[in-house]
Amino acid sequence: MSDKRRQVSEEAIVRHCAPTLAGLKTGSLFSCPCTAREILWRELRHWDARLSPRGVRILPLRVREGRALVYGYRPSRLHADLSDENACRLLRDFGYPTGCPALCLAQLIRRLRESPEFPHEIGLFLGYPPEDVAGFIENQARAYKCAGCWKVYGDEERARRLFAAYQRCTDIYYRHWSDGMSVEQLTVAV
Repeated sequence: MSDKRRQVSEEAIVRHCAPTLAGLKTGSLFSCPCTAREILWRELRHWDARLSPRGVRILPLRVREGRALVYGYRPSRLHADLSDENACRLLRDFGYPTGCPALCLAQLIRRLRESPEFPHEIGLFLGYPPEDVAGFIENQARAYKCAGCWKVYGDEERARRLFAAYQRCTDIYYRHWSDGMSVEQLTVAV
């Protein structure tokens, strides 16, 4: 099947997950069409099998109204991020079973599928600073210092450096992919 006919294209993975593939970021989210769940599952299993030996997992978080929300992440980084004391406190406030990233991920998937409200604690699964995730929730997405990949309530200077690094990484990865490098070649093994 050509990449253009796929539901989860190689191009989408590079465009939306480059900082995660590079090992700069814990996780990335992207939306893709889902015309048939069986095809989506097959494609995601294909990508997961190709990327998991390099330390990246790919899985669906939710399928709704012909779209799938796909999560690419590094389990080792997720474990470190969710072990942070501030992240644990925030997760406990939302009923997550802290101490086990797999159980936290299962709870996130349940919340995405069952809750009418989007679970903003998802930022913790993407590598966003806990202070920014908490600030976003407490301030209802208002009164932030700056915005890029996320809205910043804490260290603005650090966030701006990360935003720039993520954009540079995405630009470089997309250029290399366009020149013929595969997603596996672009994925840093950890």
